[in-house]
Amino acid sequence: MNQQIDEPDYGNWTPRIMIYVPLSITLLFAVSSLLWSWLLIPAAFFFLATAFIFYVRFKLSPRAGNVQDSIWDLLIEHLDWNGEGLALDIGCGNGPLAIKLAQKHRQAKVLGLDYWGNKWDYSQNLCENNAAIEGVSDRVTFQRGSAASLPFTDGSFEAVVSNFVFHEVGGVKDKRDVIREALRVLKKGGKYAFHDEFLVKKMYGDPDDLVNTIKSWGVAKVEFKPTRDLPFIPRLLKVPFILGTMAMIRGEK
Repeated sequence: MNQQIDEPDYGNWTPRIMIYVPLSITLLFAVSSLLWSWLLIPAAFFFLATAFIFYVRFKLSPRAGNVQDSIWDLLIEHLDWNGEGLALDIGCGNGPLAIKLAQKHRQAKVLGLDYWGNKWDYSQNLCENNAAIEGVSDRVTFQRGSAASLPFTDGSFEAVVSNFVFHEVGGVKDKRDVIREALRVLKKGGKYAFHDEFLVKKMYGDPDDLVNTIKSWGVAKVEFKPTRDLPFIPRLLKVPFILGTMAMIRGEK
């Protein structure tokens, strides 16, 4: 009998609760419509919402399009780093980006940092288990911390990455301050690549202004790259509240 090999669990950007809530509301309206037939209208609306969210979760997962994995790979491909030294993954979730970096750069050490709040199905234990399964636990470590105030001194890392985290960070009035904090811990000449909802002007302003602002902090190279229209992203995932505002900032400090 063959021994079963554990598979890493990298979670899903669409938590299960996002399906359970509209599904519960659908059932509530459907049952109530037995008394008031007009409630079939909101029941149908919430049913369609549930179906859409289920579709998004399915496409993000390895069972279907595995869009999450493609986006992680895209970010790593755009990190112009030689793999020497220490890298930081801000908001590491269950550790996929940190682990992929270690797999690509065999001499590198990577630190994954996350707050691991109750909103997501992520934890430090899952990170460490995933790193062990992927064979990189000797070079990848994880610790708790906030992206709003990183627990590291200036210039601690040769590379810094982050994927879809900055817009979720609380306790900051200006989301651009989260970018600045991430760049603070990067060494001069170090490389960075960040993915987030950078096309949302209410959070980050006009892209050209954002690039100029980052350069004003003394950052040598800043490239802004919209990534929402890439061919591996299904059309229905390109809506603004899913991946339709996705863009990348990359460069060198």
